[in-house]
Amino acid sequence: MSLQMELEHGRKALIVRLKGELDHHTAEVVKSRMEEAIVSGDVRNVILSLRDLSFMDSSGLGVILGRYKQISAKGGKMVVCDVSPAVYRLFELSGLFKIVTVQENEKSAISSLEAV
Repeated sequence: MSLQMELEHGRKALIVRLKGELDHHTAEVVKSRMEEAIVSGDVRNVILSLRDLSFMDSSGLGVILGRYKQISAKGGKMVVCDVSPAVYRLFELSGLFKIVTVQENEKSAISSLEAV
């Protein structure tokens, strides 16, 4: 299975929706598209919606961590939402939850940024 990626520039954040598999085959595309959107769109915050992400490996973790560092360097925040149980477990094992904020859905992710 491949990966589909949707980018939406909202008022408060860049919303990135991933569908499919984020692995070593697709990680570079996600990385470059997110980097470009963050830089060219003058983005301060990122919401990463993983509702339709069926699989992620360590390459995907690397992409998320890299974009987290990129957005943090600009003084922004990254919020991850709609995390499936399998991906949630990977986040737990990697320790990513210690640095990335997780919300139940996009609406609560947007609300959490408005509180900042």
